[in-house]
Amino acid sequence: MLSATRIHADEATVTVVSDTKDITDWALRYFGGWWNATAEAAPVAPGGSIAEGGALLLADVDMDRLADIETLVGDYEHDEVDYANARTLVARHEGGAIYAIQPAERLAYHYDPATSRLVIVGAHTEPVAVAASRLARELIRGQLLRAGFHILHASCVVRDGRALLTFGHKGAGKTTTALLLAREGYELLANDRVFVRPEDEGLRILPWPSAAAIGFGLLESTGLYEPLRARVLDGEQMHPTQDQRVTDALHAGSTKPIWNAKGKELKPQFFPDQLSSILGMTLAPQARATALLFPRVAKDAEPQLVPAPRALEEEDFFTSKTEDRYPDIFRLAPDKAAPATDLADRLALLPRRALVLTHDSRASTELLAKTAEGLLSE
Repeated sequence: MLSATRIHADEATVTVVSDTKDITDWALRYFGGWWNATAEAAPVAPGGSIAEGGALLLADVDMDRLADIETLVGDYEHDEVDYANARTLVARHEGGAIYAIQPAERLAYHYDPATSRLVIVGAHTEPVAVAASRLARELIRGQLLRAGFHILHASCVVRDGRALLTFGHKGAGKTTTALLLAREGYELLANDRVFVRPEDEGLRILPWPSAAAIGFGLLESTGLYEPLRARVLDGEQMHPTQDQRVTDALHAGSTKPIWNAKGKELKPQFFPDQLSSILGMTLAPQARATALLFPRVAKDAEPQLVPAPRALEEEDFFTSKTEDRYPDIFRLAPDKAAPATDLADRLALLPRRALVLTHDSRASTELLAKTAEGLLSE
């Protein structure tokens, strides 16, 4: 029996339909806290079309269809790209249809731009569910970009509808800032990226739902490690992108940082709904940009404000040139993005602060809370 999850994000709509309820339930838990996702009766037959605009995503375990698309891609000239850290082969056929496969994951895709209909099939339920949620977000992304939104590389917390955006290079403290302020009663709107659009009344901010990676050190210093470990020992399933070594460390009660061969720290990975159910955060669905923060984490420094917050840079704006994890392989985004000049000019007018944070979470929280309160009251 077909089941469906319908996702609304402002002016964008996607319906995920599947014969496997676990797949639509996955989309519901992924988007329900940030976007208006609801479980519904399946609105269409697999070969039908969807009314009321939006996009349709059909996802299932289907070995026959998987084999068919693998053959189609193999028989046609195709490109090889890295998509979501997976080797992906992409073939574009006459008439605009796009087929893709991820051989190691045993996943296959077919997108028809004429109907905004995307099919995902695979050999196992969990990879299909992960891919369906990721591509549902990509379908929403394309619609929001067409509606004039941009994507910023920033975390975001909210109080009374007023958003505080945090910018920084990788490791600067965007997630740390968001987590510490969320622990102080702010709503979490985004962990790493946001959608933003200039409007008459200001800059409108929408979430980018994604898994959140939070290091052992930060979890331990904020008192969240033991509650997380208790849930894992009780059978809680973390996001499947979590490395098995992290899961093993949680079972063993170890908080020692774990690094992969490339020197990247491996961290616990949370589903969006686990930010609420495990970490106790409240998720915000939208807000208006009010102020900017530019943190830097220095292990042995004292938490303090520092002069001259930097200006926004090219890498603070996600574009087709700067996108690294989710290249637009299905050409879901508009060919020409809306100019970001007005957005950059408006962001430049917002009050901002630069600060140094330390591994002392209590001292850093005190500085952040005081700074945020001051910025949002200006």
